This record gives sequence, C-alpha cells and structure tokens, in this order.
Amino acid sequence: MVMKTSGFIEGTFPDELKRVLRSVGSELGDVVDDMEALQVVPLKGAMTNEVFRIIWPTKCGNLNRNILVRIYGEGVDVFFNRDNEIKTFECMSKHGQGPRLLGRFADGRVEEFIHARTLSAADLRDHEISALVAAKMREFHDLEMPGPRTVLLWNRMREWLVQAKSMCSAKDVKEFCLDSLENEINMLEKELSHDLLGIGFCHNDLQYGNIMLDEETRSITLIDYEYASFNPVAYDIANHFCEMVANYHSETPHILDYIKYPELEERHRFVNAYLSSAGKQPRDDEVELLLQEVEKYTLASHLFWGLWGIISGYVNKIDFDYMEYARQRFQRYWMRKKKLLESSDNALNNHAYGHVVYD
Repeated sequence: MVMKTSGFIEGTFPDELKRVLRSVGSELGDVVDDMEALQVVPLKGAMTNEVFRIIWPTKCGNLNRNILVRIYGEGVDVFFNRDNEIKTFECMSKHGQGPRLLGRFADGRVEEFIHARTLSAADLRDHEISALVAAKMREFHDLEMPGPRTVLLWNRMREWLVQAKSMCSAKDVKEFCLDSLENEINMLEKELSHDLLGIGFCHNDLQYGNIMLDEETRSITLIDYEYASFNPVAYDIANHFCEMVANYHSETPHILDYIKYPELEERHRFVNAYLSSAGKQPRDDEVELLLQEVEKYTLASHLFWGLWGIISGYVNKIDFDYMEYARQRFQRYWMRKKKLLESSDNALNNHAYGHVVYD
C-alpha cells in the first residue's frame, strides 16, 4: 500500500488521489485546490481497509462537503477479485443500495458519504434494529445481480486453504489442523448442500460495522461488499449470528465472547422477521427449518473466517491479532461440529415431505 495512514492524516496525499479528489469536487460543484484545508477524520473499526472521512468547504461557505476515502488493505486481493467487487459496488448503487462510487485510484476509491451512523455491537441485540436488519438482509438476498446463481462458499474456502498452507509454518499447519480441513470442507458441502433452502445474493460479512442506520428514517444500509456473492441465505444469517459475539471496538477486538451468541428466542425472532418481511407470515415449519439450517451453517462460518484470520495474519498490517481470532473460530468449529451435524439428520428427515420455498 503506497499510502500509509500516518502520512495521509498529516495531509500528504498521493498525487493520484489529489487528482481524483479535485475531479470529484468539480463534479459536485466544488473547488478542491488547497489540500491542506481538507479535514481528514479516520473512521475506526475496519479490519481489512483503512477508511477516512474527508471534509471540505462548499461554495456556499457555511456548508461542508463530506466524502469517504477507502484505502485498500495490503495483501487483501488474495481474498477476492477487486474488479468484481467494484462491479458489485456499482450494481448495488444502481439498485439504490449503499453509497455511490465517486472515483477510483490505484490504492483505493472515493465513495459517497452516508449520513447515518454505523451500528455498535450492542445495537445488534436491540429488537427493533435487529428486525430492520433482518428485513434489509432479505431485500439484499432477493436482489437481481449479474452472474450465475452458483454457491461460491466452498470453492472460496478451498482456495483460501491452499493459500493458508502455503504461508504457514509446519507448526501452524499442525496447530490449525490445516491438513484435515479439505476433508472438513468437502464433508460440510455434502451435508449442507440440498434443495430445501434458497440461494441468494449474500453479503457474507454482516458484522455491525457494515450496517448503517438513519436515525430519522429508521432505514438500514448495508455497506462493504468485498465478500458478497451468491450463497445459501442460511449461511449469511448464520454468519450474522456469529458476529454478535464480537466487539471490534473493545480493548481486545480479536476476542470473541460466545456467551453472547444469540439464544434460541432471539434467533427465532430474527428468522421470523426475515421471512415475514416479504409480506407473508411464514409457517412454523418454515421458521424451524431455516433455524436448523442456520445453526449448521455456523460451522462453515467458523472455517471461512478461521482461514481468513490465518491469511490476514501474514498479509495485513492492521493492529489486530488475526491468529488468535483464527484460533477461536477453529476451536468453536471443532467444539460444535458433532452436536450440530447429529441434529441436522433429524431435521432434514422431518422436512423430507417437500421443499420449503421462500417467496
């Protein structure tokens, strides 16, 4: 990454970014000449990128313009194709989802600044906000996006496993049981891939920092689509539930507190809100089936982000203990695997009379 945070905050903008900011300012009807006059506010909580709020005065004098500059993290292209992510970003904008893309430069991009607040870890447990998130997630899953509606989850994990093993020492390969993970991924794909539940366009990283709330309109906006792809909708919900144990703004942001994993009543309330947001009250068996599938897909979430943590520990310089984060995700996988997969057979047999389709 050419641009380091300290220099950026001090105002030493790379020439390419200066040109982009001037161009964006001009398109918005402003004049951005004096880079020293720009206010730069770091936005905390990002685990992959560095994000800044840039403020400059408009021609009106007493009004300020706000835009967002996103600096891509070092080495993160191993996780996703940046060009595809930009296409997703632009497509989302056309659907009226998320911020507009204002400009691009080699190490990042300039986005519309959304005048809404980012959720906190505590917000995810608020009943009203949680219902809003559930409805927005359903809306997101139902978006008509380009490309084949094929699940990316399993092949992406296989690719990450190869990458992780190529980076790790023999000690780490043994500690994280990397030599056995290909079999685990294959087993999960076989166990969880069936036609009972739908495929949708999933965010795949719905932690509280990627959810914004407009306090006046009570509207939810989902941001940051680096990992977005077609996947089982149960996986996306499962991943969201797993994120409820994290607080990335604490003194130990890498520590996961699984005591905070949502209880059955809370999960039931979320799934019911998700299914009913389409305007039709779901049947009890629909809710129960999705709840069962979500719990099983938490296993995939643990493997996915465990591998992400290992790779990030080698390529990302953000102050975050990625290896310890990975260790906790893998520990949770092995702890929960037997119980969740044993219960899954009974659940599937109970619903073998036909497919449950969410319209």
